Amino acid sequence: MELSIILSFLAASILLTVAPGPDNLFVIAQSMSYGFRAGFITSLGLCTGLIGHTLIASLGLSAILYQSTVIFTAIKSVGAIYLLYLAWESYKEGKSAVSGKIANVKSLSLFSLYKRGILMNLLNPKVSLFFLAFLPQFVSTNSVHVQLDMFVLGLIFIVQALVLFSLFSALAGKIKILFQSKKTVSAIHYGKSILFAVLGGKLLFTKI
Repeated sequence: MELSIILSFLAASILLTVAPGPDNLFVIAQSMSYGFRAGFITSLGLCTGLIGHTLIASLGLSAILYQSTVIFTAIKSVGAIYLLYLAWESYKEGKSAVSGKIANVKSLSLFSLYKRGILMNLLNPKVSLFFLAFLPQFVSTNSVHVQLDMFVLGLIFIVQALVLFSLFSALAGKIKILFQSKKTVSAIHYGKSILFAVLGGKLLFTKI
């Protein structure tokens, strides 16, 4: 691949990652609830999920997902249910914060945060369809290694996403430090609950 193509892809990827979306909002919400480390681990989980989507797109499996309404509906339904579950958990965290039991990163293991990130990403079939539409635009039709080129582009997307997600986590973690009162912490958890519920509802009614 030519350097100009890689740079163009990187610029487009950065713009897409910075634009408000489920993943960066998810990272910010976790960081504001539990701090920078939680946001960073969540980012690692999300980017691990992106590896799966990259493989699916580069191997052409996304096309099967696009053509199968049943599979698409099944995956998005599970994803929506999981997001609604996170909304309920966040609501309970908000109630705990009001009573003085302010949640912190220790109450939610790093592995749990990592797993949340993976599931949040993998259970959104729209990501696979996005990669299927986005990656080929930067692969030459004359390339003899189309699948490899797509996989490399996917890895570039993942690296820049991890860097930007880490910056989002750091900023949100700093904001969290400034607001430590019970009411503020509770409001953050309630806000996160609403965010998860909206994302879950939006995913549930998404069509191919």
